[in-house]
Amino acid sequence: MPTSPDHRRIAESFGLDAERYDRTRPRYPAALINRLAESGRAVLDVGIGTGIVAAALRDAGCDVLGVEPDPRMAEVARRHGFTVEESRFEEWEPAGRTFDTVVAGQTWHWVDPAAGSANAARALRAGGRLALFWNAFQPPPGLAAAVGEVYRRTAPSLPFNPMAVADPYATVAEKTVAGIGPEFATPEVWRFAWEHEYTREEWLDQVPTAGGHALLPPAELTALLAGLGEVVAERFTMPYTTVVVTTVTAG
Repeated sequence: MPTSPDHRRIAESFGLDAERYDRTRPRYPAALINRLAESGRAVLDVGIGTGIVAAALRDAGCDVLGVEPDPRMAEVARRHGFTVEESRFEEWEPAGRTFDTVVAGQTWHWVDPAAGSANAARALRAGGRLALFWNAFQPPPGLAAAVGEVYRRTAPSLPFNPMAVADPYATVAEKTVAGIGPEFATPEVWRFAWEHEYTREEWLDQVPTAGGHALLPPAELTALLAGLGEVVAERFTMPYTTVVVTTVTAG
């Protein structure tokens, strides 16, 4: 949940280039998608964005309804064939509808935990699953050090250095577990390790979609991309871990 003007600006920045976001952002491992699809066909996607999670679940046989506060992101998802209701999730009304699964990929940290947990419980059938997940890239130590130095040198106005911590979503997962309400059973944390091969151009194309990057002064973003281009190989494999906080409705 955005708790300061800077956080809100970052939360609202992803739609500045929704097409790039849709084209370049990492997808999710099939093992996770298949496991979620086992919970049932009716899925509510919180912060559907451009439909990246929704598309994978649709391919696995699910019917997906999206909730999305950013009309620019919602428009791209609609072009992909999804029904999207524009709202912050805390204010969205299930209106008597129930779902087998509520998912949120890369979005739950923008949602008020208490209100989001309560609304997810309202939307889920008895025994329905809540699954909140994030992709964390984990570059080899040498690459992490080189990329981290580029960030420190070229993007001083960025509010965080993405290479500063080895497991960037561990704390987010802990806070998410703590914020899940009594409507749910004790949460579990799943982890899925996977890899993706990038060309240098593909990686640099994705960089501006990371949180806060679209708000960098143009000269800083240009210097950042140039510096990253100097330290990233022409082709390389990036290890990822998808961190999942999941639970089912109590009773």
